[in-house]
Amino acid sequence: MPKQKSHGGISKKIKVRNSGSTKIGHVGANHNTGKKGTDFNRRARKVTALSKGDANRYKGLLG
Repeated sequence: MPKQKSHGGISKKIKVRNSGSTKIGHVGANHNTGKKGTDFNRRARKVTALSKGDANRYKGLLG
């Protein structure tokens, strides 16, 4: 049976760390940041860990 392709949209947004946890960026950090608050932009620059339930759901899509 051939190997499954990884989901292109998910693989662009989620990275798997060496420990197995997944990291993802915050929402709203890509454009129109001038009208958003400074605290919001500062928090959005940092990455966050994906929740355990979401990580299990996306694990099959990452290949």
